[in-house]
Amino acid sequence: MRHPAGDGPRGPADTIGVGYYDLVTLHDLVASIFCSRGLSDEDASAAAETLVRADARGVWSHGVARVGMYCSRIDAGVANAKPNITVTHVSKAAALIDGDDGLGLVVAKRAAQEAISLVEETGIALVGVKRSGHFGMAAQYVETCVDAGLMAWMYTNSSPALPPWGGRSAIFGTSPFAFGAPTGVGQPPFLIDMAMSVVARGKLKFAGQRGDPIPEGLALDSEGRPTTDGMEAFNGVVLPFGGVKGAAMSWMMDIVGGVFTGAEHAGRIANPFKGLDRPQNVGHLLFVAKPDLFQPIEDFFTAMQETTTAAKESPRAAGVETIYTPGEIEALKADEARQCGVALSTDVVTDLQTLAADAGISWPFATDGTRLVI
Repeated sequence: MRHPAGDGPRGPADTIGVGYYDLVTLHDLVASIFCSRGLSDEDASAAAETLVRADARGVWSHGVARVGMYCSRIDAGVANAKPNITVTHVSKAAALIDGDDGLGLVVAKRAAQEAISLVEETGIALVGVKRSGHFGMAAQYVETCVDAGLMAWMYTNSSPALPPWGGRSAIFGTSPFAFGAPTGVGQPPFLIDMAMSVVARGKLKFAGQRGDPIPEGLALDSEGRPTTDGMEAFNGVVLPFGGVKGAAMSWMMDIVGGVFTGAEHAGRIANPFKGLDRPQNVGHLLFVAKPDLFQPIEDFFTAMQETTTAAKESPRAAGVETIYTPGEIEALKADEARQCGVALSTDVVTDLQTLAADAGISWPFATDGTRLVI
């Protein structure tokens, strides 16, 4: 298979040669590409949904720019296109999922489904996952649970990117954490999705490929020196947010996601782009709870509205027009994307065109000069 120079598309849409792509058509294209790699229709659709949803929410670093990476792992035989995902119920409220080295996009969805099923009887549920892979946007799986009327906490470990505090070697991952809670009918959920690093590691790679400098304080090069070169940063270590606090949390995520579940840990998870010699064996942990566990659901929603109103109507800092709840901006972007499509950069489009052509899939979008249109 042909693949762009470097190790993946360069990321966000710029203003030159960019078009807007209909979400449904883009989903079907990406799903077809995954089907060509052996995924079932259901799994391909789930994987495509997570990536397209990330672009719609403005999380381009975890969107369709990553399709080539997932395909490369399948092609190399280190990700399983047809995993035999097994579930072991270790208690009434807890289960362990063995993802059989399937794409994290598929395995993590299965974890969310299992958690939703378990919580009906117990009120709370804990689902551990091992032998998974990079699962894209953590918010996707939390939001799936929130859509089912639940509160959800999602933890994962990931490939080495951060040093322990005081170190210069990558041991722990950027390891995103996500949390979501329903807020009531007609209101977007409260939704957090954050990595343990100052910046998403993929954005450093994309900046390096474009030749764009990065701000100081984001990363160290391979010799432990501060750098503003994106590729040097990507090949070095990303710095944690909040200094020693973020470093401690990245260590915690390795314990919760990896040690606790029996997945890989301690710096041994394969890089999803470069580690094509072995499966990743990423570990996740998903905890869900019914929001009316301690009080009537009406009281819960009343309290959620009170805390939201108190925050949004509090005095604003200079220059701030609106205080947004966590997840609100992304929800607004997703609403706009459903109407207008998502913008993709020319190199991401080129990568998708190459992947489609290699699979014998017709390009479904029209062109108008250098500008691609829905």
